[in-house]
Amino acid sequence: MAKKHGGIKPVVENRKARFNYHIKETFECGLVLVGTEVKSLRMGRGNLQDAYATVKDGEVWVNNFHISPYDKASRFNHDPMRPKKLLLHRREINRLQVLQREKGYALIPLRVFFRDGLAKMDLAVGVGKKLYDKREDIAERDARRKIQQLIKSRTQT
Repeated sequence: MAKKHGGIKPVVENRKARFNYHIKETFECGLVLVGTEVKSLRMGRGNLQDAYATVKDGEVWVNNFHISPYDKASRFNHDPMRPKKLLLHRREINRLQVLQREKGYALIPLRVFFRDGLAKMDLAVGVGKKLYDKREDIAERDARRKIQQLIKSRTQT
């Protein structure tokens, strides 16, 4: 993927997260990875689709974050589905622990990126949307799209 401004190189994004959850707060955290995971991520071979995070024993772990095995690693490859540790400040971990205990809140990874060569993840605190909320979002998106099409067609004529 192309490099963006400020030394940020996006790798993987969970596009469904904003559709399925109301995002309340986001945190940027570091990822603890092994060498073959980093190489595989640099090639853009990761999947955040069903990933979620939990706070356990004062540490934050992300589960179901699939990083494909690195092709050239032979027998020293990593387990694609192993839980990965997230690096946060103590006060942020305490805040996430309190929020996780509240009913309805979930810790959802939004995207993985490299900042100045280090693997980072945007972790969000969200509340699951109801079906009618999702329908409202779809209707709003369609209305915005129609308005843009009308503006575009009027400026062309």
